[in-house]
Amino acid sequence: MASGDPRILLDTPEFAADPHGTYRSMRRQHGSLVPIELSPGVPATLVIGYRTALRILNDPEHFPADPRKWQDSVPADCPVRPMMQWYPNALRNAGTVHARYRQAYVTSIDGIDLHAMHATVERIAIPLINTFCEAGTADLQAQYAFPLVFEVLNQMVGCSPELGERVATGMAALFDTVNAAWGMQHLSEALLELIALRRAEPGNDVTSRLAHHPADLSDEEMLYNLISFYGAAIEPQTNLITNTLLLMLTDDRFAGGFLGGAMSTRDALDEVLFNDPPMANFSITFPRQPVLIDNTWLPAHQPVVISLAGCNNDPTIAGGDRHGNRSHLAWGGGPHACPARSVAYLVVQDAIDQLLDALPDLRLSVPKDQLTWRPGPFHRAMTGLPVMFPKSPALNVL
Repeated sequence: MASGDPRILLDTPEFAADPHGTYRSMRRQHGSLVPIELSPGVPATLVIGYRTALRILNDPEHFPADPRKWQDSVPADCPVRPMMQWYPNALRNAGTVHARYRQAYVTSIDGIDLHAMHATVERIAIPLINTFCEAGTADLQAQYAFPLVFEVLNQMVGCSPELGERVATGMAALFDTVNAAWGMQHLSEALLELIALRRAEPGNDVTSRLAHHPADLSDEEMLYNLISFYGAAIEPQTNLITNTLLLMLTDDRFAGGFLGGAMSTRDALDEVLFNDPPMANFSITFPRQPVLIDNTWLPAHQPVVISLAGCNNDPTIAGGDRHGNRSHLAWGGGPHACPARSVAYLVVQDAIDQLLDALPDLRLSVPKDQLTWRPGPFHRAMTGLPVMFPKSPALNVL
């Protein structure tokens, strides 16, 4: 990676349309470390070598996740800054501060009753399916995956329907660059009310466990860890549901009336996590000083982004039958690896199974090559998943 090499901009429709072609071209030209721009004028290094990624992910001393030096160098209105800047949470800290947040975060997630979560997903899925099953058509992203994931999260954190609606409104505005500041304020006000409620009246939920953990988190620390919990779940789980459904709707191995298909929903999930993980490029670190890796100097305080998709498809580890293979990096790795993978697997698999049990004859309503993908440096997300199916009477609500 020579200093004069032109940087490859990730935030383009062309990259979104064919990321794997771009990764192959990157590998031919640059090897495992690629000079990129996350958005115009924001330089970074993209890691597309699997073993190099593992080395970086497991070396928090040289590759910490604290972005504060970096963010001082970018404008306040930089479009990727809200996603990458420092907050008092587990995602954006290192060392003992990270360990304190992480312990509270993991304990709050580990307390989720996975057996009860099956019933929660079913209770949320059936009314959603009933909103479109008699129409014979649906956009499964907008009408099913996103609202299901959001409502399941509200249940996990102990959010009332009224507070949940305010959280949803704030989150939507946060991702709208025009209303982002209002969205953050609206979201924060709703979650601070939830935090006060759960400090006074604890329940069996993530917020209550965070509020009463021995780490003794402040309201501000709780707020940003809860925002991180929502952010780490909404986009990845929504995309994982839709990307997996796309595979199952277009691959003959999952055909034959889904219940009789040769491969299971879990097999499809693992294949998507290898080939098209919902967060394609993430696990961002910021070297404290220049670091030499793979014969390349990585600058101090400049983002190093792991391409979870690129690394999973590294030819040095690819090939052979991946059936049952879960060595992919879709959950990250090292001290910042996703602590909620068991919960995420369960929610996504149950969401898909509920849908396919209710509507087994789903099919795409447009050719696969006419589906469009949202531009962005981090996610792998369709703009929608339009389907058709025989009209079906409403299901009995539990």
